[in-house]
Amino acid sequence: MTYRLGVDVGGTFTDFLLFHEANGQTWRGKTPSTPHDPSIAVVEGTKQICEAAGISPSDIHVFLHGTTVATNAVLEGKGGVVGLIVTEGYRHIMQVARSYVPGGLAAWIIWPKPTPMALLENTVEIRGRIDAQGQEVRPLDEANIRAELAKLKARGVHALTICLMNSYLNGTHEKRVGEIAVEVFGTQMPISLSHEILPEMYEYERTLTTVANSAMRPVVGKYVRNLKTELSKMGMHGHVSLLRSDGGLMSAQAAELKPVNLLMSGPAGGVAGAIFVARNAGFKNILTLDVGGTSTDVALIEHGEPRLQRTTEVAHLSVRASSLDVRTVGAGGGSIAHVPELTKALRVGPQSAGAMPGPACYGRGGSEATVSDANLVLGYLPEVLLGGRMKLDKAAAIAAVQKIADAMGVDLMEAARGIIDIVNENMFGALRMISVQQGYDPREFALMGFGGAGSLHSNAVAKLMGSWPVIVPISPGVLCAAGDATTRSRAETARSFSKRRSQTSDAEVYRTLSEMADQAKSALETDGIPQGEISLKFEIDVRYYGQGFEVPMPVVLADFKSGGIQKLASAFDEEHRRLFTFNMETEHELVNLRCVALGKALELPTAPIAQGNGDPSAARVADHKMWVDGGWQDGAIYDRAKLRAGDQLTGPAIITEMDSTALVLPGCVAKVDKLGNILINPA
Repeated sequence: MTYRLGVDVGGTFTDFLLFHEANGQTWRGKTPSTPHDPSIAVVEGTKQICEAAGISPSDIHVFLHGTTVATNAVLEGKGGVVGLIVTEGYRHIMQVARSYVPGGLAAWIIWPKPTPMALLENTVEIRGRIDAQGQEVRPLDEANIRAELAKLKARGVHALTICLMNSYLNGTHEKRVGEIAVEVFGTQMPISLSHEILPEMYEYERTLTTVANSAMRPVVGKYVRNLKTELSKMGMHGHVSLLRSDGGLMSAQAAELKPVNLLMSGPAGGVAGAIFVARNAGFKNILTLDVGGTSTDVALIEHGEPRLQRTTEVAHLSVRASSLDVRTVGAGGGSIAHVPELTKALRVGPQSAGAMPGPACYGRGGSEATVSDANLVLGYLPEVLLGGRMKLDKAAAIAAVQKIADAMGVDLMEAARGIIDIVNENMFGALRMISVQQGYDPREFALMGFGGAGSLHSNAVAKLMGSWPVIVPISPGVLCAAGDATTRSRAETARSFSKRRSQTSDAEVYRTLSEMADQAKSALETDGIPQGEISLKFEIDVRYYGQGFEVPMPVVLADFKSGGIQKLASAFDEEHRRLFTFNMETEHELVNLRCVALGKALELPTAPIAQGNGDPSAARVADHKMWVDGGWQDGAIYDRAKLRAGDQLTGPAIITEMDSTALVLPGCVAKVDKLGNILINPA
């Protein structure tokens, strides 16, 4: 018997989902996260879930992990000290950067410019030059290189970045400098070459991305090695993979070399899990609503595929690495409500009560009103959570929300309802950003809520969006771990092309894409994926000549045997009109080519639940009152574990399970499908 384990590290809890590969049986678990060393919680939770399933860690042959280690290294400024080697004349590339300054007029006066990840004193220039056509115009001066590397060695840098002019066209100079660096520093020094990390034009973006990769390598490398060692001590010798920002998997070895691809690993797990659930439930167009304690992440899935973006942003850092198009707002269960003295207008978030002390209702010393407190006051949350292990303090929640009511001069229930309305509007705004503002009609999408509080708010947000049905997956609180366990391996290679339509041909594009396909397949084969299980996708960034931005367009390799460029141009015109409502008469330009290699999609069986007769009364555990539409209404609390396929219940109702609570509003009907998902629609 073989098993695969998905592990997702969150700020409060680390989630686990264990799959039996033969019959699809699952086991779920949660353990408190250990931010000082996330691997402690991962190892401890792995032991617990193996005990619960009655297996040995040696039975786990695939270990899949979503991690925030790289993200936290950036947010906390704890990356390694990077030494940067650049072409002579470009020493200030990280300081000059781009001329963009966030904020309104005169923001540059008060905006504190972030400290570059590679300091000027740790940046050296070397002699030698490749021109814009990829030809050598000045050879490397190896004596000069050794002298400059000696300076960096004396500075005690932790990692090296080598980024030379035009190396995306010809990386021979970078490779030679890397060989010399190994001689000077030894084989233990992490060295990142820009033509391997990002073989694309734009010197600053290529330099910044490679520097960021170098800064994360010592931190991520230490974490991955430590995790593998601890798992090995337990007897778990299976294949370890980490979740990439773009929703695919990469081996632990690849993660150590290119950790820049892990920056959005955490949110990617939820999207991957939503795709798995949607595919099994028969839905192709999904809006995701991942609500945690501090923030809400939203994404759009069209035809079973998530939207990707070519940049990954964490705090002030923006690197050129593919990631899922996930938008985040400061709206979660722990978001704090407050009333500014000046305006007396209610605000919710982005500040959060976190896990400690948490919302007032947690009884851990918190006294400020949060979204969770308002939900409890309104009757949307039961007073007992986590399968009876956690009792909420309703009196403390009422006291906290009453302070908001007094500050606004309204009654308690109006204040509580106001808190919920505002946080729902914030979530609605985030969903509009990834749907309406991207040219999509949200009425053509279902809405899937997950995370600790996603299914508590998804019904109300769906009414704002017009997105039906609302899908409440089984165990939405650990869906991110399910995503880690069910996604597939992915490798990507890119290349700058920068040729107008009249300057190239189908044959040239076909030849270049074929070369890139071989590179991408080779990367997956190195990770142990059999060649017969690898599929390929291709993409070309296109723009009208003279534009400053590109639109990524999916293409089929075989099209470029004849007529591919014409087909691409027509598809681009159509997409450009959809996005911007107009087309231009100027010539098309092919800017970047991209190839993605994917491992075989996991076909885990999903066991159907027992069939019911449509009557959910056996799952009804208590009568319950909820404040809806300005008054108390009679409802009920249901135990999700006792619901059966075909059961149907009308709102208002609460459906509880160990890791989450779902709310069904009046005027809506919830029906359980054959796999146990709850589908909520207008009555």
